[in-house]
Amino acid sequence: MTARAGEVFETGRAVSDVEALLVAPVPTAGLTTDGTEVEGDPATGEWTATSGAGFRIVPLWESGDLVGVYGPEWNEAEEAAEEQLARLVAELDRRWGAHRRVSMRVPLFRKQAGEPMPALFQALCDADCYGDLTVWGPLSADPRWIAVSVNQSDGDAPMIMTAAVSDRPITELDDQPIT
Repeated sequence: MTARAGEVFETGRAVSDVEALLVAPVPTAGLTTDGTEVEGDPATGEWTATSGAGFRIVPLWESGDLVGVYGPEWNEAEEAAEEQLARLVAELDRRWGAHRRVSMRVPLFRKQAGEPMPALFQALCDADCYGDLTVWGPLSADPRWIAVSVNQSDGDAPMIMTAAVSDRPITELDDQPIT
């Protein structure tokens, strides 16, 4: 699913990737007719990034394949992914201060209903990244917001840790549709 498949999770590498994302340029306008561009590894085609007006999303880590993994073994895989995210969050909290949570519940329901939402949330939903976001910001002089999460698109898919940077605030979406 991502170009990070098969890599061992290392907190230090994930922190470096997030910090690089924080200072890298983000597009100022939509890139395609739907406003986003999904990038893939040239050799494998696996997902490497999604960019749109004011944001960029990248995979930080991908678990092993979970096809045929059920019960306690699946729970262990999910717990391991959550523990890795917790280590990353703890290190980023140490650097940037306390984070806040932004639920992906409203974006999930809006996606299911075909209702519009901000481009960052639409891109996360389009990539099946429905894990609640851990957010810091504003950071840097630009300012920028950073979010990380662990996601799984379905029961057999691998766990994927993602990071997003935005030049706009990443805040909880209201239950009311955008008009």
